[in-house]
Amino acid sequence: MRVAHVITRLIVGGAQENTIASVLGLREKPGVEVSLISGPTTGPEGSLEPRVANIPGLLTIVPELVRPVSPWHDWLALRKLTRLFRETRPDIVHTHSGKAGVLGRLAAHAAGVPIIVHTIHGPSFGPFQGSLANFAFRAAERRAGRVTTHFVSVANAMTEQYFAAGIGRPDQYIRIFSGFDLEPFLNAKNDPALRAKLGIAPDDFVIGKVARFFENKGHDDLFAIAPTLALTYPHLKFLLVGDGNLRPRFERLAQQYLPGQCIFTGLVPPGEVPALIGIMDVLVHLSRREGLARTLPQALAAGKPVIAYDCDGAREMCRDGETGFLLKAGDTQRLMDRLEQLAFDSRLRECFGTRGRELVKDCFPVQRMVDDLHALYLRLQANRTK
Repeated sequence: MRVAHVITRLIVGGAQENTIASVLGLREKPGVEVSLISGPTTGPEGSLEPRVANIPGLLTIVPELVRPVSPWHDWLALRKLTRLFRETRPDIVHTHSGKAGVLGRLAAHAAGVPIIVHTIHGPSFGPFQGSLANFAFRAAERRAGRVTTHFVSVANAMTEQYFAAGIGRPDQYIRIFSGFDLEPFLNAKNDPALRAKLGIAPDDFVIGKVARFFENKGHDDLFAIAPTLALTYPHLKFLLVGDGNLRPRFERLAQQYLPGQCIFTGLVPPGEVPALIGIMDVLVHLSRREGLARTLPQALAAGKPVIAYDCDGAREMCRDGETGFLLKAGDTQRLMDRLEQLAFDSRLRECFGTRGRELVKDCFPVQRMVDDLHALYLRLQANRTK
């Protein structure tokens, strides 16, 4: 079985970590040959390319496969992908992310690839953008959907949104959670040395957020309530993990309104994230566009309560009153109330964390994700021979 995975770029992000973990895991399956095709990785988000670049014959870079819409580059990328598939003759092409998802599937169809799979990591259309962009992205997804054999959704919310948009049939969808190595998070500790290194006192209450500093990630909402919250609970620290083009603006706000209370780690290697989550008391996830953020199950695996906006697949991990609090997007008053409640109730934090850890241990092992993908491939191949 020859499988080619295609993704737009290998930045530090959930979809990219999912893709690399899938590729590396599938390589260990007997009788499976796996390749990975990506566009160039550029930008402030960091790169995961080194994880796969030194494995002989695994990674192919298509320079024309760029993230922004560019008719000339998109046409060149489509031609190059089609040629690649005709030359390598994969049995399955499995695409990820918006641009590679559309161009990769159309190229695979043009090259006569028998099985085409697409993972929906997050929505490419929705209320987060204008009507013209939504029309264009829906049309592109419908066109690519007509040549797709099967869809993998990282959350049931993705299946519901895409099916409601007229993309595919119900029997073409399967949910496979975006698995990861659980052990570092299950073993994460509230390390006094790391807290001290970051300027966090033993009795400080730490509100953590792991997200890129970009639009729709919710930093504005957190900073809108942070000064008032800090007055209510003086022993408060905000631990902000990530980088992006909006980071300088929030650093200025922190200096002006929260001096000494915000720690900006910048971009950190994925291997350092478990230790940082380990010293958080609660993780907030305020994104308005995200299939199912890996930071939610990662925080739960570390035994931390979560607060999230009810966006896309967040409710599948942030179960209101069970693993944390689920809020209506933009409800900053309720966000402040719930953070205050958790700050003063350590027993509730512990109950949420314990239940969350139980939930994640069953659903998110990386090997389960790889096994489920492999089983799907085998089933799709078997269906073709009937």
